[in-house]
Amino acid sequence: MNKQGNLYTVIYVTVLVAVVGTALAFTSMSLRDRQQANVAADKMRQILASVRLTPAPAEVIPTFDSAITGQLVVRADGTRAEGDAFDIDVAAQSKLPAADRLLPVYIYTAPDGECKYILPVYGAGLWGPIWGYVSLDADGSTVYGAYFNHQGETPGLGAEITRPAFSGQFEGKQMFHDGRLMPVTVVKAGQTPADGRDYVDGISGGTITSKGVAAMLDNCIAPYSAYLQSLSK
Repeated sequence: MNKQGNLYTVIYVTVLVAVVGTALAFTSMSLRDRQQANVAADKMRQILASVRLTPAPAEVIPTFDSAITGQLVVRADGTRAEGDAFDIDVAAQSKLPAADRLLPVYIYTAPDGECKYILPVYGAGLWGPIWGYVSLDADGSTVYGAYFNHQGETPGLGAEITRPAFSGQFEGKQMFHDGRLMPVTVVKAGQTPADGRDYVDGISGGTITSKGVAAMLDNCIAPYSAYLQSLSK
């Protein structure tokens, strides 16, 4: 066969693509379990961060298994639902009407025996999705801790939501006022919300991301109202 001809080139490229494609597919399948395990471990790390636990990478899974003493799924009316909390797609659920959502809850038992209730949140920032976890004291209202992350916010601006300087502001804030759920909001420094709810200062230069966090909390925490009220009772 003429190696300078078009037929040879086409055959060579076809065989090369087939070989490389097969190798990549095999590699992907071989590593799938490890990739999924890494994703699960990272999710555990984020959940633990919302209750102020920061174990070393090798200790994330055992810490999660010992510290998170309960996982459940509830509905907007406060009743239990079937399902595995860890497997719930919060991103997809956040787009559904509140009454139709499956709402994961993780229960952390602190060394003093007190329970903290961890709720996942998901929303949109300036350049892509943002998400996080908010933990509440046993009264279902007082924020114990918070963790936030993002996919593509601007470093030094919107990406600052990952910093303790931002998330730490949430500690001690109240979700309920006069029996009404009013999720903590995010406002421009120096301002206060008109409805009297608790608030934290937004990121300087990250106005859209800050508003995204506020909208995310409103959208994702509000459906838990009945469940959180049951805790206080």
